[in-house]
This record gives sequence, structure tokens and C-alpha cells, in this order.
Amino acid sequence: MDTMVLNTMWVLIASVFVFLMHAGFAMVEVGFTQSKNAVNIIMKNFVTVAIGVLGYYFLGYGLMYGNDLGGILGTSNFVLAGVPTEVAGISFEAFFFFQAIFAATCATIVSGAMAERTKFTSYVVFCLAATTLIYPTVGHWIWGGGFLAERFGFLDFAGGTAVHAVGGFCALVGAIMVGPRKGKYKNGVARAIPGHNIPLAALGVLILWFGWFGFNPGSTLDITSPATAHAAVTTLLSGAAATAAAMLVSSWKYTKPDAGLTLNGALAGLVGITAGANVISFGGAVVVGILSGILMLFAVEFVDIKLKVDDPVGAISVHGVCGVFGTLMVGVFAMEGGLLYGGGVSLLVSQLIGVAVVGIVTVALAVVVFSVIQKLMGLRVEEHIEVNGLDTIEHGISAYMDL
Repeated sequence: MDTMVLNTMWVLIASVFVFLMHAGFAMVEVGFTQSKNAVNIIMKNFVTVAIGVLGYYFLGYGLMYGNDLGGILGTSNFVLAGVPTEVAGISFEAFFFFQAIFAATCATIVSGAMAERTKFTSYVVFCLAATTLIYPTVGHWIWGGGFLAERFGFLDFAGGTAVHAVGGFCALVGAIMVGPRKGKYKNGVARAIPGHNIPLAALGVLILWFGWFGFNPGSTLDITSPATAHAAVTTLLSGAAATAAAMLVSSWKYTKPDAGLTLNGALAGLVGITAGANVISFGGAVVVGILSGILMLFAVEFVDIKLKVDDPVGAISVHGVCGVFGTLMVGVFAMEGGLLYGGGVSLLVSQLIGVAVVGIVTVALAVVVFSVIQKLMGLRVEEHIEVNGLDTIEHGISAYMDL
């Protein structure tokens, strides 16, 4: 079979895997939140796919992969005008499909951190801004011929920073600006607001893990590359190691294995290996997974108790903290150029620069976007809507029939 045909087929299959991750995100968010807001969360996840793909089609792809302007932005290929028939050895259509689903994935991370108190329409507006401006801008710097990759040698294989950390930074800004849920903090003390369906959340995590085998291995765009199978194995190992680590540490810290933290542990390991899945050894993947699972657990507590930022699903810690951590670990564990493999500190410095630049710019853009939304339409629902649930008032329906 022709190599281009084979690789195009592989990327299309990987894209479908990544698309399925939206089902996983929806289930995780619904399971970790209250039943009275389930429809609202499902709606946000559905709309994220629709708005994200359309926004990326009209503007985002051009900013990300169009002709480079000073290493900052792309300036062509808007609405896919003038695009080539082939990109990176595959058909352009398959390449765009893969990239568009990535864009929507970045946006959906924010949904969970702002769940249960954010206006539906305000989230939709932010989703549009994220997929047409914030993610494509940063993506250009990393993957589209921009300055971070070309001038500083920054490495981010499948989006540890470009997708997950960007989503995490935006989630942090959004959660701070919308404020905590009613009853979350009493006299400055954090109170747990339990999710209503942990089995559903667990199914969501398993679907996400499945989808990650398209997310990471698919990023080679080449099924014949040894890096494809390597990325699949490192993804498997890091997720497994992080799950075990989160379970064991939560057992030690809270006397019993915590289900929610164990589930998020799996996601932490998957996020942690994303930036370096193709260049980190199998042993390195286990170490990155263990550290990601432990780091996530303490980050959740720090964000919730010390920062007093209400994040119902732990998105800031899972995607933001572990996305940054995993990207930095490329500079330590990369088999070529990594600190532990005799490469010195140059790659680690490049990773530090890249993460810092992306963090500063993403936070700044998110503050601007959320501030505009806040001024024009408001971010938070009225108190009576939050108390009674967003489902019946914002959407006119309940997820569960009254028994």
C-alpha cells in the first residue's frame, strides 16, 4: 500500500480516537459534579466540539499553520483557502481533521473548572475565542513554524503545553474570575461538594485513556515510524504508573484509596507524558507517570485549600500543572538531549523558556477575553439559578426523572 495512503488512514483513525475523548470529558465532568447540572455540562461539551471545529475552520487553522509572519502568527489559509493537497506526507483533509479535534480538546478543559456556576452563553463565547485565537496563536509558536520551536528548540510532541497547559492556564483564570460555587468555602475553609456519579466519571476516564492512544501516537502522522508504537507504550505506562501512585498516596494521606483522585491520577499521567511520549524511554515514562500522579494530588489540595480556587473536576491540576511538569521533564528524560542522558541543561532551559512564555501569554489573553465577557454579558449565573441547578432554568430540562 502507498505510504501516503497508509499514513492518511492512520491519522483519520487517530482523529476518531481523539474525537471520542469528548465523550470521556463529558462523562468525567458530569460524574464529578452535581446531578442538577448534568444537562448543562453535556450541552457545553457538545457545543465545544461544534464551536471549536467551526472556529478553527474559519480562523484558527490559518493563524496556526498559515504563512508565518515573524514567528508570531500565520497569515493565510483562512477557511482553508489555498491549502495544499498534502501536508507532512498525508492528505491535507486528514491533517486538518486531526488538528481541528485537538483545538476543541483544548477548549473543553476549561468547562470542568468553571462548572456549576457559569453562564452557558458566556462559556460558548469563550470557547470561540479559545479556538480562534488563544490556542492557534500558541500552537503556531510550537508547531506552525513559530519562534519557540524554530529559535529556542522547544519540544512539545503532542500538546502537553500547547493543548493541556494552555487549557489549564485558561481554566485557572476562568475559575478565579467566576468565583467559587455557593457553599464551597465557609469561614475560609474549603468544603467538599461531592460528585454524584463516580462510576460515570470512571467510564469517562477509561474513554479518555483509550482516546489518548490516538492523541499521542497519532501525533507522529506516520504509522511506519518507530515513534508511533513507542508513544503508545509510553502513554500506557505513564497512565498506569500515575494511577497506581495516586491510589497509594491517597491511601496514605487520607487512610483510604480515594476514587476521585485515583481517576484523576490516570489523567495526570496521560497529560504528563504527552509532551515527550516519542522521546522519553519506557522507564522514564514510568517515573514521569509516578511523579505526575503524586504532583496532581498535592496540586488539587493546594489549589482548593491554599489558593481557594474552586475547580470541581481538578482540571487546573491535571491539565495545567501536569502539562507544565511533563513538558519540563522532556528536558530531563529525553533520550536525545535530556539532562539524564548527557545532554546538559540546554534542552531543559528551552523547555523552561517555552512554558514560561506560553503561560504568561495565555494567562494574559484569557484575562482579556474573560474580562470582556464579564463586562458585556457576565460570567456567573444568578444565585437562584445556581441553587436550583442550571439544567432546568438554562435548558428547561432535567437529566434525571424525579422518582
